[in-house]
Amino acid sequence: MTAEKRILDASSGELLLHTGVTGSAARMGHRLTIAMRSWLATVDVDGDEPIAVEVTVELDSLDVLTGEGGMTPLSGAEKTLVRNNALKSLQTKRFPQAVFRASSAERIGDSWRFTGTLDLGGQSHGQAVVVRVEPDGADLRINGEAVVRHSDHRIKQYSMLMGAMKVADDVRVTLTGTEPRAVRR
Repeated sequence: MTAEKRILDASSGELLLHTGVTGSAARMGHRLTIAMRSWLATVDVDGDEPIAVEVTVELDSLDVLTGEGGMTPLSGAEKTLVRNNALKSLQTKRFPQAVFRASSAERIGDSWRFTGTLDLGGQSHGQAVVVRVEPDGADLRINGEAVVRHSDHRIKQYSMLMGAMKVADDVRVTLTGTEPRAVRR
């Protein structure tokens, strides 16, 4: 059997970042949900087995969707400020993309654990991603999750109030998507 290439992007799914807040004034901060509007996942499969995975994310495509918690609701102006601070922290002018390349795939029950390297902010670090693929009628439903740490990539977390409130080190990344089963590209 020959390998088949499957492609997912923002038209077939959603890539979200979920941040937390730490510090003595954490109660004042917002837990953010951020959408990445431009991304591409390429998966080479042999039968039902993934043999290569690469995900590229255009970092300047980030869009702040919601902010839960905080002293007041997150306003439009604050969303713009959050976006600008995130772009600065990620150094998107120097490093416009984040790229995950899997070097191994392991089936764990009804999921796959992809282990590889995440290139982010000029730093490469080992990364694991767990993906579940389920039949959904004529489609495949894809759900993936990973935790990316600022500290692994030497990204300074945004902070306020002299460090009493800052973005948590762990950022939960989720991917949900749908692909027709019979697609060949």
